[in-house]
Amino acid sequence: MEKVKRIGILTSGGDSPGMNAAVVSVARCAGQKGLQLMGIKRGYNGLLGLSDKPEDDIEVLDLETVLDIMDMRGTYLRTARCLPFLQHEVRAKAAEDLKKQGIEALVVIGGDGSYHGALELCKLGVPCIGIPGTIDNDLSYTEATLGYDTAVNVCVDAVRSIRATSRSHDRPAVVEVMGRNCGDIAMRTAIATGAEMVIVPEMEWDMLELAERLKYLFKKGNTRATLIISEHCWHKMKPFDWRKTIADSGRVIHDDDPMNSERLALVLKILTNTEARATVIGYTQRGAIPTAYDSAFAFDAGRMAVDLLTHNDPGLKDGYAIGVRDGRVYSTPFTNALANDNQKFFDEDLYRMINKL
Repeated sequence: MEKVKRIGILTSGGDSPGMNAAVVSVARCAGQKGLQLMGIKRGYNGLLGLSDKPEDDIEVLDLETVLDIMDMRGTYLRTARCLPFLQHEVRAKAAEDLKKQGIEALVVIGGDGSYHGALELCKLGVPCIGIPGTIDNDLSYTEATLGYDTAVNVCVDAVRSIRATSRSHDRPAVVEVMGRNCGDIAMRTAIATGAEMVIVPEMEWDMLELAERLKYLFKKGNTRATLIISEHCWHKMKPFDWRKTIADSGRVIHDDDPMNSERLALVLKILTNTEARATVIGYTQRGAIPTAYDSAFAFDAGRMAVDLLTHNDPGLKDGYAIGVRDGRVYSTPFTNALANDNQKFFDEDLYRMINKL
């Protein structure tokens, strides 16, 4: 392939801390290599020209524009879902428009869905480099994703504060963290805070066992035990009529009411005669200033993305995903990163240890 001269960059999927730092890194390294960088706004929507004004879809990203966004929360380029991009004809039109604008390659910062979109663009003649921007850490080819470390630190700070109140009032806490279908944030938060219980989407769990565990901890004198739960873990709960438990206590519950962290805390309160309280940490995990680790990861990933785009590599036409392996940043073809037989590592022994100590 001929060396590219103008590249684009976009952030897609859920926003994550460090996305802006990655954009700055790509801008700085691209400028040093003599490349022009174009910022595409609102993810793949910006490729489709959906805004009333062209500048609302794409802009030149020079150093004057981006130097002050390094530590900015969220994503400067914005992000959004783009359902039309699932259609082949829409992707083909977007690829053709990119080529007409002289944009010869893309850097895509996002998660699994964003990577699949990038892979499809590669097939249409637009080489793409992927930087894993998602707090969930749910991509199997990499040990860490951009924003994961920051999200964990937000959760750790929150749980430490909650445990202080739990200790003061002699009551247990149920704390829900994010993670989509991956329990890494919950696991890392649990071991970093000394939490006594954790529930994740990877493992089946039992409500009665949780109640017995909590009663055991109370009997030992631990009156401020903490249960960390990862979102989307409810489908792994063993059969238990929790609605009947709530109804039998005299509280109102409807057949269409879903299980959530508040109702889990209520069921534990009923079963254990404790004042269990629930807290959902929520989007603060995605809107924090990136940690030193995520900022450094963003810089290294941006540097590698530009290096890949400026080397005459025949494999570039198929695209590369950047990740972390053995603690070091590396690249691998998109097809390897997205292979269906990839298995995300989950430490079951560590999980059992947390719930036993």
